[in-house]
Amino acid sequence: MKYILIVLLGTVLYAETIDCTQVFETRKSELLREVEKIDEARQSFEALQAATNALFEKQKNALKERENTLAKTKQEIEAKEKQIAAMLEENKKLLAQVEAKKGDKLDETYIKMKDAAAAAIVEKLPVHEGAAIMFGLPAKKVSQIMAKMNPQIASEITQQLKKGPPFVENNQTKE
Repeated sequence: MKYILIVLLGTVLYAETIDCTQVFETRKSELLREVEKIDEARQSFEALQAATNALFEKQKNALKERENTLAKTKQEIEAKEKQIAAMLEENKKLLAQVEAKKGDKLDETYIKMKDAAAAAIVEKLPVHEGAAIMFGLPAKKVSQIMAKMNPQIASEITQQLKKGPPFVENNQTKE
């Protein structure tokens, strides 16, 4: 009886061993399928990561090109601004020289004129222009011309001279 019990117990244990082996084999195949799925997912991830990196590098290079283009354009604009500023300054100097020459020539003309003729011309000019002309003349010549002018106009020109340059018409603003 002991023998039968041992054989029976051995058979039961062997049967359970066989069942465990089958369970392990089944589970092993399930695990292998899971590993394959994980491997496929990893490969997909790596492919996506490579594509993303390639796109990122392409965009990074395009951005660098744009930055370089903008920097170059900015330098060109700054150079043109400097050139324009230099030209503007040169034009201002030339304009000042022209205005000085024009004023000098006009002053010389009035200095050489007879007092009565100069007075007649200045009387017919707008007050601000007459004052501008008189301002450039020597005081002695101004007094001689004003002595020959209409007292009302001479008074208005005197008021303008008192205010000083720039001489502008009453409805204009000083620049």
